[in-house]
Amino acid sequence: MPQIDSWSRFPQAVRDHLIERMRDRKINLNDLNQLRIWIETKPIVPEGLWYKDFGSFKLCGEGALPKTFLLAGQVAKGRKV
Repeated sequence: MPQIDSWSRFPQAVRDHLIERMRDRKINLNDLNQLRIWIETKPIVPEGLWYKDFGSFKLCGEGALPKTFLLAGQVAKGRKV
């Protein structure tokens, strides 16, 4: 099973996309802190599509890479982690 790495190791295009989505979705500093704390644990995620529900937003990914953010009411694909 893949493990999410630190932000600095994500490909630049992935980081740029995530930053854009954070702004679009108006994810606030408290929400981002929850995300940071979770990422720092280097969580194990499924090989395919997955998502982590933080309550006010969802982080969606595939394998070791987060791919996008969704709002709380948006439907995510993949396995919940």
